Parts: sequence; structure tokens; C-alpha cells
Amino acid sequence: MKKVFVSGCYDMLHSGHVAFFREASGYGELYVGIGSDATIRELKKRDTVYSETERLYMVKSIRYVKDAFINPGSGMMDFVETVDMVRPDIFVVNEDGGSEAKRRFCEERGIEYVVLQRVPEKGLEARSTTSIRKNVCSQLPYRLDLAGTWIDQPYVSEYGAGWAITISLEPTVQFMERGGMSTSTRNAARKIWPYKLPDYNYEMLARLVFCFENEPANGEDHVSGAQDAIGICMPGLNRHYYDRNYWPEKIESCHDEKILSWLEEHVCMIPMFPRRDGCSVVEGKDITAPKVRALAKAADECWDAIMARDLRGFAQAFQASFDAQIAMFPAMMADGVQEYIDRYKDRALAWKMSGAGGGGYLALVCDEIPEEAIRLTIRRPF
Repeated sequence: MKKVFVSGCYDMLHSGHVAFFREASGYGELYVGIGSDATIRELKKRDTVYSETERLYMVKSIRYVKDAFINPGSGMMDFVETVDMVRPDIFVVNEDGGSEAKRRFCEERGIEYVVLQRVPEKGLEARSTTSIRKNVCSQLPYRLDLAGTWIDQPYVSEYGAGWAITISLEPTVQFMERGGMSTSTRNAARKIWPYKLPDYNYEMLARLVFCFENEPANGEDHVSGAQDAIGICMPGLNRHYYDRNYWPEKIESCHDEKILSWLEEHVCMIPMFPRRDGCSVVEGKDITAPKVRALAKAADECWDAIMARDLRGFAQAFQASFDAQIAMFPAMMADGVQEYIDRYKDRALAWKMSGAGGGGYLALVCDEIPEEAIRLTIRRPF
């Protein structure tokens, strides 16, 4: 019987792969070359969903496959050594997996080169890993800052140390880009963990994301604040203390179910518009010691009120934190923001913009959450 060879990553094994193996095996005994973890990382610029050991086990378990191997090579032609070992008669590729380089490679070795169309099993959809990835939402959290925003930048905390307060949010909503929900930091984290955070020390995960996003080779002048990485990676309610450094001196966490549920009952968000291109929220900044002290005082009072589940006190401190922010960074109040504030100021106890402002979402503290608002689900520990 003739030997048939196919090669691929098979990182998210699906019915399309099985249909491909079935059709390829019709040409003879099927041998499969599998891209290594290192090769996928090199080509895809991401880690694998399943390790090469798991992928090898799964592919070998498919009844159409005679045997499978991890390709020892690298790059798009990582299968060369595997082909030389198997010595197949036929090399089969999918229509979107073929290349002139593969065709020439087969000609040089006298191997028949066969290109297959994607034909799903009857009653099933045509599947590809790319299409699946596009439709699978990442389960990485978002973060919402409640008070103290900007204190995580040393050029602010040099005027006075203080706390930033964040909550980590389950991704029940796909929040807009450039919306103050730390999507840039979340997108950086997705390059490390595409779908979910690993079960690991929360603060260490936050440190990894912070260092990865601000890696010197990125060539960015701006250093993303640590509150974003902490807010994403550390579940529940957290406050972090900054004193002229990028990383906080201490972090305190609250996972009390009564407090987290209380926040979910009284904090919500209203979509506005993405921060517009060219908008600089630091333009015209006016940072002084009294203004930073006001920001730090509001964060202290906000935390105390939350711990006491004092809604009026929480709303007052929440508003005071926002007022302190825009006193230092007036450009946060981009054109159109005040219209949203005017629309909800009689239905809310307090309001602020998410993140650095300039657009995004209006976060509200309410007695009763408006029907059209986005309700929040705070992430609990594993």
C-alpha cells in the first residue's frame, strides 16, 4: 500500500481536520507530521492551545491515521526531516495549505503532490482553525478603575503617594477598543494566553503582563500603568499603593462575596464612543500636590465606603475621584462626554469615565441600575 503524508499544526483539532485525514487516507496509509510548540510560536506569534504532546496523542487516536510525529524542523517547511524518514509516495495538502515551495519539494523527491478541496462530512459545516478562532471569544477579564486613576504613573505619584482601586470583570460583554477598559493591555495579555489566564499566582501574572506590554524592545516612550495589568489579572476588588514607582509598593485584595455582590448591584456602565484618533488626554495637564492629595483622599474614602457598603459615601468618593482626575487632566472631557453625563446625572448618584477618559464608557453609581446600562460581573478567584 502507498504511504501518504500530511503536515500541519492541529492545535485546535476539529471536524475539518478529521474530514481531511479521512480523504487523505483514501490514497493509502496516512502519516501525519505535526508542528512543534516552538514552530507554532515562531510562525503564529502565540503559544499553543494544546501542547505538542497532547496534539500528538489526539492525532494518533484518529482511526484514519497510521502514525504521527512531531516535526523536528522549523518554519513553514518543518516537515522535511519527517518526510525523509517516512519516505511517502504522496504528499497531500488542503487547498489553502499548499505552496509552490511544497510542490517543488515533492518534485525533487519524486513524491506525488495532491491538493484537496475542503469537503465537510455530510450535515457538518466546513471548518478551519482560522474561522474557529475568529468566532471564539477570549475569556480574559477586563478591568474597571473605581478611584485613583493616574496615581500609577510616577509623574503623578511624585506629588503624593496613594492608592488606585480596580475591579476585575468577567468578559460578559466585548468592550470597545479605545474605551478606557484597558483593551490594549488585555490584547497584550492575549499574546501570552489567547483564551484564559492560567491558574497561577495572580500578582505574578500581573507582573508578567506589565513587563511584556512594556518590554523595552517595543520602543514605546509611554509606560502603561500597572493598574491595568493588576485589574485584569487579580480577581475581585483590589487597591494598589503607588509611591513614585511604576509597580505598587503593596496590593490589598477583597474577595468578600457580600461586598462584590453589593458593587454589582450599584455600579454599571453606559457606552459612549471610542477615544477619537488624535485625542491626547495628557494635553494641558496640570498636576500639583494639592490635586494629587485630593485624588489620593478620594481613593481612601472610596475604599472605606465600599468596605462599609455605604452607598452614599461610596458615590461621594467616586465622584470626588473623577473631579480630581479632570482637574489634573482636563482633556479627559472630550467633546460629547458632557452630553452623556447630562443624560444620566439625574438617574445616578455619581459618575466617572472609564480609564483615562477621552471617550469610552461612563461608569455610574446608582440606587437602581438603568435598564439600558451594562451590568457588571466581578471576577471571583479560581
